[in-house]
Amino acid sequence: MPENSLWKTVTGADLDRAWRHDRPTVAATLVSEVLGTFALVFFSAGAVAVDAASGGGVTPVGAGLVAGLIVVAVIFALGHVSGAHINPVVTLAFRLAGRVGSLRAAAYVVAQLTGSVLAGLAIVAIVGDAGDAGATAPRIGGVDAALLAEIILTFFLALTIMGVATDERAQGAFAAIAVGSYVGLAILAWGPVGNASMNPARSLGPAIFGSEWSAHWIYWVGPIVGSTLGVLAYSLLRARRAPGTGSS
Repeated sequence: MPENSLWKTVTGADLDRAWRHDRPTVAATLVSEVLGTFALVFFSAGAVAVDAASGGGVTPVGAGLVAGLIVVAVIFALGHVSGAHINPVVTLAFRLAGRVGSLRAAAYVVAQLTGSVLAGLAIVAIVGDAGDAGATAPRIGGVDAALLAEIILTFFLALTIMGVATDERAQGAFAAIAVGSYVGLAILAWGPVGNASMNPARSLGPAIFGSEWSAHWIYWVGPIVGSTLGVLAYSLLRARRAPGTGSS
């Protein structure tokens, strides 16, 4: 049955047309998302696990810096291959912004969660279940505080990404530094509340292999809500360009 215009609008089928008909590109982008998300979880959650296993050898500050720097490295290394979303709610943000279609978004999320699970397995294979394999869980203030932190932190993450990756007025070459810096700062400032995940993939693999499911739902709901609000906020900012900014 031919795709009708409503179906194309809802699913963004036209956005994925070239991508889904180029099998080598499909394979490359999905492998890129698996590898990038593996690296993110292996280093960020792994730093927490190694810190616990070593009795403080990494430190919370070190773990925050590791998380930010691995994001920078992955975006520079793989951004030109798949966009280096490495986060289901970043893919959601690009879907809501009309940058990718639903098919590609769904495939990316599966790839990201695969990378997360493999990284969780690698962490426990190396250091056991120390630090619950770096799993995220509510701490200061409990579930309500962690949920609110996830919403707010992911809101600004999405706002940052929309600004540097989708707006022609921004300095796109610095996207990796901007996004990685934000992730590191968010974890340094708010990690003690609930680990500042901002990424369901960051939380899933360690939760599985660290057997830590305390209020795990907040690491899905919070980032999804925050990302959605961030995209909506930036769409309003984009629509109201200030005079003298070269808008047409």
